[in-house]
Amino acid sequence: MEWFKQSFNQDYMMVYRHRNATEAREQVIKMIDWLDLDDKKEMSLLDLGCGTGRHSLSLQQMGFKVTGLDLSPHLLQEAKIHDPDERITWVEGDMRQLPFEDCSFDLSLNLFTSFGYFVQQLDNEAVLSEISRILKKQGSFIIDFLNPAHVRTQLDAFSERFDEEMSCTITEHRTIHGDVVEKTIIITPTFGIKRIYKEKVMLLPLEWFISCFEHLGLELKQVYGSYDGETYHSKSPRMIIIGLKK
Repeated sequence: MEWFKQSFNQDYMMVYRHRNATEAREQVIKMIDWLDLDDKKEMSLLDLGCGTGRHSLSLQQMGFKVTGLDLSPHLLQEAKIHDPDERITWVEGDMRQLPFEDCSFDLSLNLFTSFGYFVQQLDNEAVLSEISRILKKQGSFIIDFLNPAHVRTQLDAFSERFDEEMSCTITEHRTIHGDVVEKTIIITPTFGIKRIYKEKVMLLPLEWFISCFEHLGLELKQVYGSYDGETYHSKSPRMIIIGLKK
């Protein structure tokens, strides 16, 4: 089974509980400001790999017509809890084959390293191809990805913490194998059975994205190294790619 089909469940929400709505709102405010958009209320936006919807909810509050797509029914169920008025369209689907018509969206966001999950590069390229397909002409996209160079030099190999709410210890081991960074997450409850999960992300350099863009009708406009808007370089913590469909 592909790792993401197993890992994105209730335990995932516990492991990443510290990634909250306040952080998400701060991030989307900065990203949307970079795009210098006009009337947000007229714009359709796809949150690709939306997870529990923390970014989608903030984007909807900013005036966008938001669709959130994720492969995990567990995460989507949590997202719907925070959207009781059903102001967002939640869709279960695979980002390699999006269930939308051509030219459906003005804007596509792929955030919190929701990219590079696939061992076959053709699958990762398929995601970019789908982004191009569903965007309107001159539509914008943002891919918030890890910085491979930073990961290779600054990898935190081990961390451990105790989650008081769930009464369990969360241990994370991180390693790099070739062009893949792998995280092993071990959840050890005070009472109960230990659970182990894997997360794997391809260390895709900026040059790979640019090469793909060239034959997918996408154009690179800007790259930031963090949400502070710093210029991207080898030591940047993030690789936030902004582009448009030609």
